[in-house]
Amino acid sequence: MKKLAAALIGAVSLAAMAHAQDAVIQAGHVLAVPGEGYLPNQTILVEDGRIVSITPGFTTPKKYPVIDLKKAYVLPGLIDSHVHITSENGPEGRIKEFEDSDVDVAFDGAAFALKTLKAGFTTVQDVGGANDAVFGLRDAIARGAVPGPRLRASGAAVAITGGHGDINGYSARVMAAFTGPSVCNGADDCRRAVRQQIKEGADLIKITATGGVLSNTAAGLEQQFSEEELKAIVEAAHAMGRKVTAHAHGKSGVDAALRAGVDSIEHGTYLDAESIALFKENGATLVPTVLAGVTVSGWTNEPWMPAPSRAKAAIVGPLMLDMLRRAKDGGVNVAFGTDTGVSRHGDNAQEFALMVEAGFTPEEAIRAATVVAAEHVQMSKDIGTLEAGKYADLIAVTKDPMKNIKELESVDFVMKGGEVFKPLD
Repeated sequence: MKKLAAALIGAVSLAAMAHAQDAVIQAGHVLAVPGEGYLPNQTILVEDGRIVSITPGFTTPKKYPVIDLKKAYVLPGLIDSHVHITSENGPEGRIKEFEDSDVDVAFDGAAFALKTLKAGFTTVQDVGGANDAVFGLRDAIARGAVPGPRLRASGAAVAITGGHGDINGYSARVMAAFTGPSVCNGADDCRRAVRQQIKEGADLIKITATGGVLSNTAAGLEQQFSEEELKAIVEAAHAMGRKVTAHAHGKSGVDAALRAGVDSIEHGTYLDAESIALFKENGATLVPTVLAGVTVSGWTNEPWMPAPSRAKAAIVGPLMLDMLRRAKDGGVNVAFGTDTGVSRHGDNAQEFALMVEAGFTPEEAIRAATVVAAEHVQMSKDIGTLEAGKYADLIAVTKDPMKNIKELESVDFVMKGGEVFKPLD
């Protein structure tokens, strides 16, 4: 608790120091709309946390503080569409599920949120966390009580009994005590679970359409919900104005979820040509999380990983880069997402190099983490590009990320909503 308290005190102190400021930013290279190239030598006027104008040349239109980014490359704040902001996998992860209260979990999340923000990710979407902890953190960030990226959250995943997303691998009495209301069986019960999540504050619905790597069960990686259950979930969520995203590795689950009308797929490891056609037919988005695959591939001999998880990690991890190549070649809409929490918070930008290895140009990868991700998380009116009227969410690096995408792994400047959280040294 002492470490958690110290982390929270530090986060609250930074929140007190940082405040939205009216400012003039003089920027040497501005990637205002990723996909359209740099604008040279621009002046960005920021008032009340939003961009008022972006104009050619270096000017000082008002007597505001000037932020000198003349030698920097300025981009929109980055967006990670798949994180678990309140946790981080490691040797103590399984026992922490039972030792930590929701307050402890939220405090951990506050520390991870600050790391994420300083890494240049000004918006994230959390797709799987304890309701009270993650919704509380989301709301605290929104009101400025603690610093962190803009946060959308699904809360607990809707899952079947014994499936990925349920509690597995403990004694029956323990599992009975810790089984949550988002676990469901049958179409009507799954409608109930969706409605309960929305009642408790979910911004979107996350489902586990297939088995998963980190669940302690040898239940495979293929489809787990029935067709009827999937359709009921999508209908219930859409009726209440929520999108549905599906964790899915195996092709049977990927395809069934897409046929049922889910809005996006997380992971998509075994997608094939038929799956790609379903993505395009339904206008669905892929969130690839290749970094998670690379991460779990390194854990196959770790004694703290349960044996079923080690076996699945050895199978899934090496397949994910080729999956993304297939999706890219097939024209699937791809939004940047990492599954951070599996990997370490603050390392989110390592996904960019993997995307480039899979065939994306650096600018296409950046566009996936800005323009496309903003649309995916339903915030494109406010974020994703640097334009008048949008939030002043922007980052800067001193070397060109279009020439070396790894420059984004260590950003030099971060502003969110007009607040500078990482100044340029």
